[in-house]
Amino acid sequence: MFGWLLLSSTLLFCACKGEYEKIRTSGDVRLILNKAFDYYNKKQYLRSQGLFDLVLGSIKGDLKAEEANFKYAYTYYHQEQFTLAAYYFKNFSSIYTNSVFREEAAFMSAYSNYQQSPSYRLEQSSTESAIEEFQLFVNLFPESRRVEECNKLIDELRRKLEEKAFAEGELYFNLRQYQSAVISFDNLVKDYPETPDAERVLYLIAKSDYLLSNNSVIEKKDGRYSETIVRCNDFLEKYPDGKYSDEIKEIKKDSEEKREEVKKTLKKLPSSVTSRT
Repeated sequence: MFGWLLLSSTLLFCACKGEYEKIRTSGDVRLILNKAFDYYNKKQYLRSQGLFDLVLGSIKGDLKAEEANFKYAYTYYHQEQFTLAAYYFKNFSSIYTNSVFREEAAFMSAYSNYQQSPSYRLEQSSTESAIEEFQLFVNLFPESRRVEECNKLIDELRRKLEEKAFAEGELYFNLRQYQSAVISFDNLVKDYPETPDAERVLYLIAKSDYLLSNNSVIEKKDGRYSETIVRCNDFLEKYPDGKYSDEIKEIKKDSEEKREEVKKTLKKLPSSVTSRT
């Protein structure tokens, strides 16, 4: 019984393969196009794609060209070839500006990039491309039913970029590269002012500035402790009773005391002493 099933399956496969090869090599554009649609409707996307490949260049201006190019882009999406899917959907949207499929193609271009967006720990060019494409969609189709979905996906992707920016700043902090940590966290606050990590970010900025001041040459300590005090005040203004407020108050107090000590020391230094990096 099993042998018969195996034989039947093999014969069916060979018959289908023979039919596909016969159509593929027929040179009949209309037959190939119609069969490409047929394979697509049967969810045989690889075969559909192969046949579309053969005829798309020959049917420009044909009534079926628009639908063929649209479904061709989908053959890549259904096979999870998202980079090429994004390319062909975007290409379709740019060429067929009056198409009934244009709105969906513009969305799918963005969504294909969304599908490639990796963990926040990895490189995020696909995430950035998806955000740009979703925003473009919203601008082009402000009345679309997909606008709300686009905005939610943009928020999700921006949150991932926030997480990556925070992880980078925290890595600099842990590596004791405090100046780089401050720059990284400052950029995070600038780019994502509504970040839910704002309290910890401002805390780490103040602490990084403080540790940078402690490890600076004496000629730079005065200015850097002054900057630390400003950062502490920024934190305490926003989070006077926050999780880190007690520690920040201690950092501020210590910075003020050390700044005064530095001033006294600097007065004793020869006037020929210049600042160092």
